[in-house]
Amino acid sequence: MKESAQSNAASGARPEPRRSMAVWALIGAAVMAAVDEIVFHQILGWHHFYDRSTTSVGLLSDGLLHSAELLALVAGFFLHADLRRRQALAPAHAWAGFFLGLGIFQLFDGIVDHKLLRLHQIRYGVEVTPYDWAWNITGLILLLVGVVLAVHAARRSGAGSAS
Repeated sequence: MKESAQSNAASGARPEPRRSMAVWALIGAAVMAAVDEIVFHQILGWHHFYDRSTTSVGLLSDGLLHSAELLALVAGFFLHADLRRRQALAPAHAWAGFFLGLGIFQLFDGIVDHKLLRLHQIRYGVEVTPYDWAWNITGLILLLVGVVLAVHAARRSGAGSAS
């Protein structure tokens, strides 16, 4: 471990907190898209990404969402591999980014897709308000966890660079 730290110092490798956070925010958003698509679209069958047309169009929209989520995951992991190869990964910032990505996706879906654009609702045939509250509060909690982790990571890296 000490040898690795010495080689990092000798090679001039420096952590990249912003890039680590951004890469893992992309991965977090993709993971949440996958959870949404797999659980609510496929397993429970509560809705499609676009429900304002035929079932065939809804299934097509689900396929496009799934493709976008997979592309984001692949891109995110390639970017992560690049950070690791260059010894530039800042793990605490990466964790913050992951939770920020989870929360941002969930809140964007709940507020923009469900309410503003009305692409779909969480569920049909029931009173949707409790589902909306649960969806958006969960997204807000994930986002707040990300913010707390980001503040903590920034303080740690600021304290580390001051010494």
